[in-house]
Amino acid sequence: MPFIPHTENDVRDMLHAVGVSSIDDLFDEIPKDLRTMGGLAKIPAGISEMEIGRLMMARAEQDGRPLCFMGAGAYDHHIPAAVWEIATRGEFYSSYTPYQAEASQGTLQLLYEYQTMMASLTGMDVSNASLYDGASALAEAVLMAVRANRKSNTKRVLMPSTVHPVYRKVVHAIVKNQGIELIELPYCSERGHITLESLQKYAHDDITALVIPQPNFFGVLEEVDALTDWAHQHNALVIGVVNPISLAVLASPGEWGNVGADDAHGCASAAGGTKPGAAIVCGEGQPLGAPLSSGGPYFGFLCCKQEHVRQMPGRIVGRTVDLDGKPGFTLTLQAREQHIRRSKATSNICTNQGLVVTAATIHMSLLGPDGLERVAAQCHDNTLNLIDKLATIPGVTKLFEGPLFHEAALQLPRPADEVLTKLAAQGLVGGYNLHDDYPELGHALLICATETKTAADLETYATHLRGILT
Repeated sequence: MPFIPHTENDVRDMLHAVGVSSIDDLFDEIPKDLRTMGGLAKIPAGISEMEIGRLMMARAEQDGRPLCFMGAGAYDHHIPAAVWEIATRGEFYSSYTPYQAEASQGTLQLLYEYQTMMASLTGMDVSNASLYDGASALAEAVLMAVRANRKSNTKRVLMPSTVHPVYRKVVHAIVKNQGIELIELPYCSERGHITLESLQKYAHDDITALVIPQPNFFGVLEEVDALTDWAHQHNALVIGVVNPISLAVLASPGEWGNVGADDAHGCASAAGGTKPGAAIVCGEGQPLGAPLSSGGPYFGFLCCKQEHVRQMPGRIVGRTVDLDGKPGFTLTLQAREQHIRRSKATSNICTNQGLVVTAATIHMSLLGPDGLERVAAQCHDNTLNLIDKLATIPGVTKLFEGPLFHEAALQLPRPADEVLTKLAAQGLVGGYNLHDDYPELGHALLICATETKTAADLETYATHLRGILT
């Protein structure tokens, strides 16, 4: 809140109206032994509006405005000015849970539009109204798959090591005490993706779900069709973890797989004529209109096929008509602990990232399918151009062969942390050090160049890196 209008007289009048003489009297029900005694004395005295403005500006400037080539799950995309100008209007900025549909039609309609766009983007039938972030969305997707796959009794989920390392840690923390076993799949050292060969040892096991990242953490494209077919042949559900920008140019998870697809003559195959696709799709929505604001807030998206909708956590907004036949929107299928018995709830999530979802909805509406496709194509071109420039530096090589999107892993002749420190001194966030998560890769660096980078920016990176390494 930028301005608090209450004067001392206002406060005194309010206290008189409720029948107390001081602010402290409002909290007299708190036992004295539970109150902080003297701890607040360390809080500095209040300062003026001008002084607090200068203080916060100085702290913001400590972050600087470096050229960012990191990626690794948080991306520096252009956000049209209209996105947050609209999102921070009072109607959206101050809205809360739309429990009363008659008073929340604007918020409900926006969430309905968001769900429609996310379902279309992922090739799924339904979307919820968002989750906390991409990592917790994957955890919820794993829990959802365990509930949804009635053919499996083991709660065993294949988790590729090419999934974002933080996502894997979050999933483990959330599901480890629920009897769910996460089995890590190794990646090919030459191409940087998981292979069918790594799945064969589980061909005769009861597997509940297979997680498929696309693109994976290295930016490498996984062989999603072959992996999806393997999963369905072994009665496992597929959980897709995707970058929403990539879906503007890559096949949607709903189209993954070859079994059941129409043949070249348009004749339906014996498997039914439709691609099996992923059952559940999740990911991080930050690329859709959320800035790199010192680490958040972000939001997670979660979509699924219609047959699994009753296992989906969070909120779902539906479109209906009232008694007069007029269209309207309302919350539906609220299988949360606030609405039904806790033991029957699909999740105990009590809110979502509604404001960031508002921005994402506006962002997607402004860009449209063509705009998203242009953004994705420019990101891809910039990353390839950056790789070409850096690969001319002695000792710098591309780690993995094959197609990629958005980012790439490079081998350096010196430790990545040392190189990144020197790049930071030149005003560049040079990438993500892969050593801690993948020590077997040696001096490895993950780089990314979004549509915001110009040819001059790419040349600046290459020039500074060359000066550091040669």
